[in-house]
Amino acid sequence: MTGLAGLNKKHDHVLLIRDADVIAAALRAALAEAPPGERAGLEHAAALVESTAAATETGLRACWVRSRLAEVGFTGDIGSVAAVRALRRAEPKLSLLAAVQLQKDAVAHPE
Repeated sequence: MTGLAGLNKKHDHVLLIRDADVIAAALRAALAEAPPGERAGLEHAAALVESTAAATETGLRACWVRSRLAEVGFTGDIGSVAAVRALRRAEPKLSLLAAVQLQKDAVAHPE
């Protein structure tokens, strides 16, 4: 999840788009036809995609929050009011309610 699609006003929800299953299927199909020299890399890529696909939605949102906070240079307590401010600085169109919920996801799913 690299951004929040369609945010042009204040919103209280965040849409998580997951397409790892499509990517995993494409990698498995490529693996089935791959020459021996390419198999190891494709197997590794498929394993990474499958592990990401197994992640929970709240875990993915928590990871996204951490990446957005890091992007604005926030290094403090993720459960603080300052973290909510930093998240809203990173995503100005994010509502306070959505920022707080995303913060709760990040606190509930430590790295």
